[in-house]
Amino acid sequence: MAIKIIMLLVFFGVMVGIGLYCRKNAADVNGFVLGGRSVGPWLTAFAYGTSYFSAVVFVGYAGQFGWKYGIAATWAGIGNAVLGSLLAWVVLGRRTRIMTQHLDSATMPQFFGRRFGSQSLKIAASVIIFIFLIPYTASLYNGLSRLFGMAFDIDYSICVIVMAILTGVYVIAGGYMATAINDFIQGIIMLFGISAVIVAVLNSQGGFMAALTKLAQVPTETASAPGVFASFFGPDPVNLLGVVILTSLGTWGLPQMVQKFYAIKSEKSINTGTVISTLFAVVVAGGCYFLGGFGRLFAGVVGVTDKGAPVGGFDAVIPAMLSGLPDLLLAVVVILVLSASMSTLSSLVLTSSSTLTLDLLKGHVVKKMDEKQQVFIMRCLIVVFIAISVVLAIIQYRSSVTFIAQLMGVSWGALAGAFLAPFLYGLYWRGATRTACWASFIFSTVVMLADISPLKASFPALLVSPINCGAFCMIAGLIIVPVVSLFTAKPKKELVDDAFSCYEEKVTVRKSQALGDPQ
Repeated sequence: MAIKIIMLLVFFGVMVGIGLYCRKNAADVNGFVLGGRSVGPWLTAFAYGTSYFSAVVFVGYAGQFGWKYGIAATWAGIGNAVLGSLLAWVVLGRRTRIMTQHLDSATMPQFFGRRFGSQSLKIAASVIIFIFLIPYTASLYNGLSRLFGMAFDIDYSICVIVMAILTGVYVIAGGYMATAINDFIQGIIMLFGISAVIVAVLNSQGGFMAALTKLAQVPTETASAPGVFASFFGPDPVNLLGVVILTSLGTWGLPQMVQKFYAIKSEKSINTGTVISTLFAVVVAGGCYFLGGFGRLFAGVVGVTDKGAPVGGFDAVIPAMLSGLPDLLLAVVVILVLSASMSTLSSLVLTSSSTLTLDLLKGHVVKKMDEKQQVFIMRCLIVVFIAISVVLAIIQYRSSVTFIAQLMGVSWGALAGAFLAPFLYGLYWRGATRTACWASFIFSTVVMLADISPLKASFPALLVSPINCGAFCMIAGLIIVPVVSLFTAKPKKELVDDAFSCYEEKVTVRKSQALGDPQ
């Protein structure tokens, strides 16, 4: 216990110390929200990765999908690395950095407002972010409850409050730069922690091949084929595809993820960041889902209901797998999950507060707001958002609602479904219209809200799950925006020409990067 407490105190001390150290970088809006657009490749890549993967993935998704799909759940981690990280950086990174700086936009709603010349579009985007980031923020705490109870026997409420306060301190003090540096440290902990846990858990089952052999002998409730949990695509490849799409393609439209590209420092940062971010996702996401794939080997520890589900819900699977680890490694796991949760929480509350301040309050509720006032209000709103998330998390826990994936699935589906297509087409296509953006916004928010209401009974069976429904909204948006754009009023030529003029500016580069014109 002494080792666990000392490690926690050191971890918390470093996080707070970095927040206080970075105060000088958070004096104005650009510094507080974007780190002055001067964040290097390593910090940006780790900030992207740690914001991507939280306790929701490690405890909730890994446990749930590993139990349902077996070793095939690893496909979700591969999708996160290739589609959610590699292609996201390649397709969005450079263009996002160039156009957002040209349009002087610090948030995603600001981008929509200036790219499509619509204040109402900006306000609508900020409202959607405010509504759907709150439940996602609350869901981040859930993965900590069982792990802290197992490691420290501490009440869940105390755990949530302490984590929230410490995260709030370093974000409020140091803004984006403190968040990025802490994300880097937390990311390193996640890399080593995941690797150590996988080795330890597999060794407890006699090694990888022995564990795989045992997994092949586990019967399934839904498929008659023997060894399906150890197979390439698992017992339910269709629903597994929905998981891959939601958790991978979703990053392209999530404001807290895309905003990382706003702060990129240089061309080198994009190239290096792409590689680092992808490798990080391979280890962390691939490792989490790979580990979860062996969850059914611990059915005797977690217990199984008559319907074949784990006793205590899917959130109990990963803690059951870790319960036999040595105390030192268990302390590492707790810090790993804390790192994953705090990094994502800091990103979410910074995104929420900056969006509400810059896109809703400034110029609408408060007509005149100077730089110091904007930063002060953002800091106050961070406190408000963290407090709301803590209250929701505790209420959710007391009412025994522990299904992490549902909250995250709804939030990801609504946000990415609404924003992915308008943002992507806004960066690449001159023909995207304001009306098409509205269509994407309305479609995804209405569908995802219906999916958590009694109306979901009328949905096709495949879309009843928030996971599949969210994936459907993202794909639908990619079709809705170009179709609606073809039949609605074209955007003003001057507005589009100005937005895309930033791509035409000439820059000088070394011959190692381009051969140049022989003429």
